[in-house]
This record gives sequence, structure tokens and C-alpha cells, in this order.
Amino acid sequence: MKHALYTTTAIALACAALTGCAVGPNYVRPSAPISPTFKEASGWSPAAPADTLDRGDWWSLFGDPILTGLETKVQVNNQNIIAAEAAYREARAVVSEQRAGLFPTVDLTGSGTKSGTGAKSGSGSGTVITGAGGTTIVTGAGGSSTSTQYRAGIGATWEPDIWGAVRRSIESANATAQATAAQLAAARLSAQGELATDYFGLREADAEIAIDQATITAYQRALTIAQNRYNAGVTVRSDVYQAQTQLANAQADLAGLDQQRSNFEHAIAVLVGEAPGNFTLAAAPWVGTVPAIPAMVPSTLLQRRPDIATAERKVQAANAQIGIQTAAFFPTVSLTGSYGYAASELGHLISSSSSLWSYGASVAETLFDGGARIARVKQAKATHDQTVAQYRETVLEALENVENELAATRVLAQQAALRIQASTAADAAERIVINQYQSGQISYTDVVTAETTAYTARRAVAQSAAARQTTAVALIQSLGGGWKTGTDPKASR
Repeated sequence: MKHALYTTTAIALACAALTGCAVGPNYVRPSAPISPTFKEASGWSPAAPADTLDRGDWWSLFGDPILTGLETKVQVNNQNIIAAEAAYREARAVVSEQRAGLFPTVDLTGSGTKSGTGAKSGSGSGTVITGAGGTTIVTGAGGSSTSTQYRAGIGATWEPDIWGAVRRSIESANATAQATAAQLAAARLSAQGELATDYFGLREADAEIAIDQATITAYQRALTIAQNRYNAGVTVRSDVYQAQTQLANAQADLAGLDQQRSNFEHAIAVLVGEAPGNFTLAAAPWVGTVPAIPAMVPSTLLQRRPDIATAERKVQAANAQIGIQTAAFFPTVSLTGSYGYAASELGHLISSSSSLWSYGASVAETLFDGGARIARVKQAKATHDQTVAQYRETVLEALENVENELAATRVLAQQAALRIQASTAADAAERIVINQYQSGQISYTDVVTAETTAYTARRAVAQSAAARQTTAVALIQSLGGGWKTGTDPKASR
């Protein structure tokens, strides 16, 4: 017995020593096509030496307290973020489940049974026989018998992770959990960015509504002037019709803006987790701040963008699957052991004379499976190659996003100044033309042209301001988050 115990102990220690190795390739982050600088970064403001990147409250850079309050609600009430957070918790639970495979399974059992055979007619004295394991058998002259047995025991089974299949499973599950965490960050950033975009769209609608209301007032005055001149016989009735057409079109545009604003308001309500019917966002002064975003090098995207992090973690999960499938080529070792008691009387169950024990080891190896294991390894390698390509494509698309938003930021900044100049000139021309019409120097067609030009220019200024803000949001998203001063970027990952 001692010899067998030493043998089993030696086998267990050998298995434990072998668990230090794991078959399959160790993970190495794949290379990605990165340029040293952004092509469209010309004129981009450089970051100060103390500035580091952080995925913090980036919306505070726009200086709008209402936007800040809404973003706070998104963090807590947005259902997409809540769902992504639940998915992350699920992925972490899978990691714990896989980690449990490193440990033995221990079972506690207990039973009590009483059995017998049917009695036949007859007489005679019975005989009591004590069988193996404490079984009591009562045999009567008629051939009847009964037995009673109680058992209690504890047993354990363990498959040592000799070839690293369990550890590769943990590695794969952990990488998947990290990918899910990155998806949570992506969902949060997406909801935050969508809210900011919708909010600036709503404020643009407010600004254009104010422009349309002022325009309608001006067109009503122009209609009055045209009507008075027609009544005085100094102009034709077509001038009145033209003024009426302008006024009606402006009123129709105002109604369209009301609908557009309502749509933005409803979208914001959903993003902050409220029913649109219970949510109202009052008109407020438009804070037109466009934050300056510090420059960064393209390689920083690899650590900052959650979609890149998701793709890279999927590569590691796929890499671990190769090791899991490779481990199937090696034998499986199982260790088992049990200790317990058996007796015919419950009071005598726990005693040394009723003890039972066993231990053992088994080895299993698949000799032929028609190439199934080889096919599974090839499949795992192909999946890994696929995730590597997807990772590199994600990096390329991220670089494209940044380049596009940088170009848009530069162009919109130039356009904004020109739009303001154009609107100022159009307003001045409109005033001159109206005065000329009142003095009879020009026709009303010239007034219509000037007023339409001025109206279009005013709306273009509002649209340009909103476009600059939404482009800033898109650039922040494409860079993976916002910025704060004096923080450690490593701590934010």
C-alpha cells in the first residue's frame, strides 16, 4: 500500500512539473502598417510637454454645461452601454470558469439502501450472514433475503494541464474578456459622441430657427412695402406675389426646422435612457467653442482606439486556440482518488473497520481520428490569420478616419471665416437693395435675390459652426477619446 501511495505521489508531482509547458505558439502582437506622422497634420497644434492623453470627460472641452449634464446621464442610463457592461461581466465569468479547469473536482457522496428478494411459503429458522462491505443478509427457510447498506465517501478527479490546453483556454477567454472591455469602451465613446453630435445639431437647429424667425419678420415688412407700393400704383402686382412667395417659403422652412429639432431632441432622450415623451430640452444660447486638439503620432492609436484594441485582443484569443487544438495530439492523464465508509448499521458507519479507499491514474490517447485533429489545427491557424488581417485593416481604417477628420478640421476652419465675411457682405447688400427698391430705383426681383442670398449666407454661418463642432467630436472619437493635462495615459488603459 505504501509503495502504491508513493507511486501515485510521484505521478502527481511529475504531472505538476509538466504543467509548466504549454504547446502551441506564444502570442506576439502582429505588426501594423503605421506611418511616422499624419499626412493631414500640417498646421495641427502640437501637444505641450505636460499634455498626455486620457479618455476622460472630453466633452467638457466644449464649455457647455448642458452638454456636460447630458453626457453624465449617458454614462449611467444608456442601454447600449449597460448591455456592453453586462457582456463584459459575462466574459469575465467565462475566464473564471476556464480557470476552474486547473483544479481537481471534489465530490461528497452518501447513500442508504435496503433491498431483498421475495419470500416463498415455508417454515424454518433463518440464517444471518454478514457479507462484504458490512452487508447484512437474512436468509429464511423460504429463500427470502434482505440487505441494508449505508455508504459515505469523498472522491476527487483531476486532469493535470500537462500540455497547457486549460491554460490556453484561460488565455483565450482572458483575451476575449479584454476585447469585450474594449467593446464596452467603444460603446461608451460611441454613445458619448453621438450625443454630442445630436446636441450640436439641435443647437444648430435653434440658431437656424432664430434666423428664420428674424427672416420671416423681415419678409413680412418687405411684403408690406410691396403691398403699399402696389396700392399707391407705383409697382406691379407681381411684386406682391413675389413677396408672398418668399414669406411662405420661409415659414415652410421654419416648420421643417421645428421637425428637425424635434428629431434631435428625441434622439438625445433615447441616448440618456429616457422616453422621448418625457424629455424636453429647452432652447439655450449656443456655446460655439471649438476646442484645440493636441497633435499625436499615429502609433498612439494602437493603444487608444477601442476598436483597435478589440481587434488585437481577438488575435490573441485566436492564437491561444491553436495551442488548444494542438494539445489534442497528446495523451490525457487523469488522477482519481476516493475515501469513504460502508456499514450495515448507521451507527457503525464512521469506523476504521468500515473504511474504503481507492486511487489510481489513467492515460488516454487517440490513435486515429481520420485527420480531425489536423483539420482543427488548420482551422485555428486560418482563423488566426483572419483576425490578423482584420486587425491590420482596423488600423488602416483608423488612420483613414483621423486623416479625414484632420482635413475636415482644417478646411472647416478656413470656411468658417469666409462664411462670416460672406454673410456680413450679404447683409449689407440686402439693406442697400431694400432702400433702392423703396426709392423706386430697382425692381423687386433684385430685392428677392439679395434677401435670398443674405438668408442663405446666415444659415451657412450656423451650419459651418455646427460642422466644426461635430468634426471636433469625430476627431476626438477617431483618436480614441479626450484629453486632460497631467495624467498618466497608462493609468487610463
